[in-house]
Amino acid sequence: MNFLLDENFPKSAESLLLNLGHQIIDIRGTKLQGVDDFRLFELAQQNEAVLLTTDRDFYHTIPLTYPNHCGVIVIALKRPNRAAILARLEWIVAHSLVESIKDTVILLRDNTYRVRRS
Repeated sequence: MNFLLDENFPKSAESLLLNLGHQIIDIRGTKLQGVDDFRLFELAQQNEAVLLTTDRDFYHTIPLTYPNHCGVIVIALKRPNRAAILARLEWIVAHSLVESIKDTVILLRDNTYRVRRS
């Protein structure tokens, strides 16, 4: 599966996902770094990638604006840090929730998650 890392997502997620056999797109250090949310989402779609972000706005806007997309995972924690974000990412991958993520936005919290389908 392809994943696109938002700039606010820990870079260490790349090695975690690569070790699990996934492919990663990271725009940090490229001319695309700093693009707006719309362009970032479009880039994920062009690459048939699931967008990984900590930006809660995607949970609210994507299902209403885009009926068809490759999926979005938003990890929004009370006290976000790299280890906690990676633990939630590892949890979602281990529970196979990413296998059926097409047209779906998942919001992961500290101990819960919500799913919105377009």
